Parts: sequence; C-alpha cells; structure tokens
Amino acid sequence: MTAPASAGGEAAGASTGPSRHDLLTIGQLSERSGLATSALRYYEKLDLIHATRTTGGQRRYTRGTLRRVAFVRAAQRVGLSLDEAKVALDRLPEHRAPTGAEWDGVARSWQSRIDEQIAELERLKAKLTGCIGCGCLSLSRCTLYNAADRAGAAGPGARYLLTRDPATGPEPAPGEARADGH
Repeated sequence: MTAPASAGGEAAGASTGPSRHDLLTIGQLSERSGLATSALRYYEKLDLIHATRTTGGQRRYTRGTLRRVAFVRAAQRVGLSLDEAKVALDRLPEHRAPTGAEWDGVARSWQSRIDEQIAELERLKAKLTGCIGCGCLSLSRCTLYNAADRAGAAGPGARYLLTRDPATGPEPAPGEARADGH
C-alpha cells in the first residue's frame, strides 16, 4: 500500500522537504506571509501575485509567490505605492528568483524615489522643530500648515477645525476680506 500524496505531490513521511514546485492554498500563503487572505486576494486583483485554480475553483500559489509578497511589503515599507511595486514586479520573472542583474535594475529604479522620500522627510523634520502640535489655531509662526499665518487671514478661532482640509487652507481667496471684516 502506498502512502497518500501530500498537497505538494510527495508521499507522506518523505524527508526531502517541500519542493519549490509545491502549491500553497490561500490559507497557507496567508500564514507564511503574515497577510490576511483578503489582502492576498486584493494583491491578486491588482496582478501583483497570480494563482492557478483547481477544478473546484480554489486558489493555488507557487512558493515563489512568497517572494513576490515579501517584495511588495518591502516596497510599501520604503514608501512605494502598490502601483510602483507592480511596475517593478512586472520587470522581474514570475516563476523564478531574479538574477542579480535583474534585481539591480529594479533597485536602481527605486533609488531616486527613495531619495525623494528621504528629502521630503528631512523637510518635514525641519518644519516640525517649530511646531507645538496644536493643530494650527491661527498661530503666526507655524511653518508646517500655517506659514505666514494663513489661518489668521481667514478669521478668528480654530480655522483648520472649521474647514475641510488644511492642505487647501482656510484663507480667503486673494482679494477677499477676512470673515471678521479685516
């Protein structure tokens, strides 16, 4: 009597370990990657990862999908969007590990993006030294959201709490009077 085959096609009790050709269920991929199954389905919808389907319609992923998921998560950690991660993944092989040259090409394409993000964070850090975290209640010296006291020009009170978005500012359009008549 032969031992039943596992999901990877090996006989039960075989000591060779999992093969790179083994297929993972979405639950197994979730457990191994640390992502919820809903996130994996979303990644699949965005073509970041790909699954085959069983005759019953269940998803099956190659073990290489773990590498792709880790790649997407690393991209997000450095501030890249899922769209940017997809562009990079589209340049890499889907069913094998990338070569050093393939990976270097992707890494080089990320360098300027990461450098821009670092510069942006440095600018934010510099602006925060003058901020007291008050939410810009018409302070005249806030360099983060209320440079040159834009909120004060819109009238008294907590102007950013009274408007929809600090980025668009509470200030009146050029030439308009303040709400308090000044």
